[in-house]
Order: sequence, then C-alpha cells, then structure tokens
Amino acid sequence: MHKIPDCLINPSHQVTVALIGCGGTGSHAIGHLGAIDTCLKTLGHPGIMVYAYDPDLITEANKGRQRFSGADIGLNKAITLISRINRIQGSSWEGIPEYFTKDTHVPCNIYLSCVDNVKSRITISKIIKDKRDNHHFEPYKKPYYWMDFGNLKDTGQVIIGTLSKIEQPKSKKYRFIEKLPIITEMFDLTQIDEKDTGPSCSAMEALTKQNLFINPSLATLGCDLLWQMLSTGMTDKAGLFLNLKSMNVNPINI
Repeated sequence: MHKIPDCLINPSHQVTVALIGCGGTGSHAIGHLGAIDTCLKTLGHPGIMVYAYDPDLITEANKGRQRFSGADIGLNKAITLISRINRIQGSSWEGIPEYFTKDTHVPCNIYLSCVDNVKSRITISKIIKDKRDNHHFEPYKKPYYWMDFGNLKDTGQVIIGTLSKIEQPKSKKYRFIEKLPIITEMFDLTQIDEKDTGPSCSAMEALTKQNLFINPSLATLGCDLLWQMLSTGMTDKAGLFLNLKSMNVNPINI
C-alpha cells in the first residue's frame, strides 16, 4: 500500500497539476480533471489547479478522436480546452500554448504526461528531476507524483510513480511503500521503436493507427486512479495495462 501525503489529502491550498499534452489522451483527461476538482470540493477539499501545456493548433484531423469541433480549428489546443473548462466550472486554470520546457515549467504537485513519443518522456523526466533537486518548494509547488499515459493501436498503459521517497506510516495491517517507480525507471525507453509512436497527419491515418477509443479509455482509467488516490488517501495500484482488443484491464499492483 502507498499513502498519499497529508498535504495533498487535507491541504490548505489547491493541489497543483500539470497536464502535458492536450491531444488524443489529454483532451479527454482534462474533462475528467474538471470532475475531480468539482467532486473534491464537494468533500470539503480545496480542489485542483491545472496548468495545461501544448503548442499545437487544432486541425481538421483532430476532430472525432480529440475533444475538438470544427469551430475550434486554428486555435491552440491548451488554450481552447482550458477556456472551455473555466467557463463550465468557473475555475481559473491556465493554458500554456508552448512545449513543456525548463523555462515554461510551473512546479506542480502532480504531473500527467499525455505525449506521443519517447523523446518527450525523457525530456519531461529530466526537467522535473532537475527542478526538484535544485529548488526549495512551497507546499503547493512540491513535486510528488508523475502519471504517464501511453498507447499503441489497441493497447496502452498508465504508470504513476513518486518523484521522491514519501514518508509512510507504520502499520501492522499494511506494508507501506515509500517509493513507486516512474515510467523512466520502470522501462528502458531507449529500447522503444519511435516508429510505433507519434502523431498522424490525417483523421483516416489516425484511425488505422489507433483504436478510436484507446485514448479516452486510458484517460478515464488513469483519472479514476488519481481520483481514488486523492479521495481515499491511499492506493494499492501503481497503474494499469489496457488491451481494448481483448477487453482486458490489468492493474499494476504495488
């Protein structure tokens, strides 16, 4: 079992979340984050503050698989999604129409990466670790978790790990684990063939490369794991593997 830090369960501030990538998975995840924010507030929690990163403009090819319409074409993905969610729930989340870099990085408690290539994941890991190791953070900026979403055509995974050791309670009932591996520690990403990942240039090509519902399915399952962590204060899962072709979801037990 892994216990979530008290400063995220009973905080005096909003829990800060960085959403990196607002395409196939990220555009679906942001709506789920809105639901998490609303429901946490119902429980007396301050909720979450989201910073969404994506430099891309919306194109015709993004309709259908991503949460955009024809009226959105030509607009920035991050700004469009954040503006929409802010209007719906009266929040003040921030859309950042740029890549996630050491210069655009806003330190957050939780990072969600919804990117489509290995290079981006390695870059994200380096940026977060460098900032973590070289700064003293206020509670609302201290990095605790990184959740990564990744997929191929019919399969995908969600991996959540800790960005440092998190002090755990002593218990006779559970064996608490203070460190969960992040995606770059669990797998050797340099061994993954980049040709199996990456964006598609047309809607037809995208549908031949990826199942229509692989991205929203992963977004739902990953955000449910995040909700369970923030609402219950503990987790015995460090992620999951999804196979839509066989309709199987296999948890990654701690």
